[in-house]
Amino acid sequence: MIKSNRLKEIVSNASGKKICVIGDVMLDRYLLGDVTRISPEAPVQVFDIKKSEHKFGGAANVSLNIKELGAEPVLIGVIGNDNEGSIIIEQMKNSGKTTIGILEEDKRPTTTKTRVIADSHHLLRIDSESKQNISEETENRILGILKNDYYEIEAIILQDYNKGVLTKSLINNVIKFANDNNIKVLVDPKFYNFFEYKNVFLFKPNKKELEEALGKKARSDDELIQFAEELADKINCKYLVLTLGDKGVMLFEKNNGDKKIEKIDTYARKVADVSGAGDTVISTIAVCLAGGATVSEAVIIANYAAGIVVEEVGIVPITKEKLISGIK
Repeated sequence: MIKSNRLKEIVSNASGKKICVIGDVMLDRYLLGDVTRISPEAPVQVFDIKKSEHKFGGAANVSLNIKELGAEPVLIGVIGNDNEGSIIIEQMKNSGKTTIGILEEDKRPTTTKTRVIADSHHLLRIDSESKQNISEETENRILGILKNDYYEIEAIILQDYNKGVLTKSLINNVIKFANDNNIKVLVDPKFYNFFEYKNVFLFKPNKKELEEALGKKARSDDELIQFAEELADKINCKYLVLTLGDKGVMLFEKNNGDKKIEKIDTYARKVADVSGAGDTVISTIAVCLAGGATVSEAVIIANYAAGIVVEEVGIVPITKEKLISGIK
């Protein structure tokens, strides 16, 4: 259990600290309206749009969570030369974020997820994206931005959604650079590059991602612990944070040959929408570490944060005010 005074101290210490987020930047578009009839043209619902909203998605949502918790995100990612990319740039500028790390590739669409919602019911999602790897030139530009600003960075989050920004070579170069300069690397992985994230400080998959990567299903908690140990040994991470949905979080630590496992139960009282919960966990952990929290404290606080955001519909960032209130 974390006391509210301790949380306030951690959040206060993290204020203004720089956390770099490298990964797949996305735009989340919400079309909100009503469905009251069936089309005469085909047996499908007719959706009447009342309004549309644009929000940060993917790595951009992680950076927003960091900002709302009081730290300073440095977002590095790739967009296309299109209207959706312009919306991301405009919204970043309007919210006071630097856009120096947002790079444009002409032949690449900005990753966009359009959600059609009527009366809080999610009817449809339409995706526009490319999963092709970014160019070598763009990789070099990303490394250049990182190297120019690294001396002020507390941690680097590698936020992977398999959309082509985090290539194998970029992953390896960023991790090597960070380890050479004593910067913690925290990873929110996806399937394709799962085992490329070797020698990182903290690795945060969910249970499904772990089982898919290892090619086997855990039939018990003991097997799940065995899988976590196997993965930690394989990628040589110091901490493994395994998110378990409504069953909470498992923290696995490997230190000088000693192994320690901590199980943290879920906090959510009523789950409305799990979208963005993983983003909340990794960003909260990073901010808490920047504020002087132990890894165990950071994971406990992140578990609370995820429990708060899943009670709301849509991808909603955690704020320090909501978090402190929730801990109370």
